[in-house]
Amino acid sequence: VQFVESGGGLVQSGGSLTLSCVASGFTFSVYSMSWVRQAPGKGLEWVSDINTDGSSTYYADSVKGRFTISRDNANNTLYLQMNSLKPEDTAVYYCKTRDGTPEGQGTQVTVSS
Repeated sequence: VQFVESGGGLVQSGGSLTLSCVASGFTFSVYSMSWVRQAPGKGLEWVSDINTDGSSTYYADSVKGRFTISRDNANNTLYLQMNSLKPEDTAVYYCKTRDGTPEGQGTQVTVSS
C-alpha cells in the first residue's frame, strides 16, 4: 500500500490549494477514503471522508463550506480542494483509507496571515 500526497505549499490567508493523493497497492475503488492533517505540536485531526463512488462526502466543522473532497477511481487519485484558507489550516495533510492509518509522507500546507 502506498500513498503519494502532493500539492501543498505556502499560500496567503484567503488563498486556495488543491491537494492530490495517488494511491497504489490496493483496489482503490472499493475503499472509502479520508484526508487528515497534523498541525505542529498537535495530534492527527480528521478533515474529510468520501465514500467509494464519491456520492457521499463528510467534513469536519472547521473546514465545512471551504474544502471539497473528490476522487477519480479510474486514476486511483483522491483530491482535496481547499478554498478560503486560514492560518489555522497550516498542517501536514495525509490521505488514507477511512479505517486505516496515514502511510504517506504527507504534503505541507502553510497559510500565512
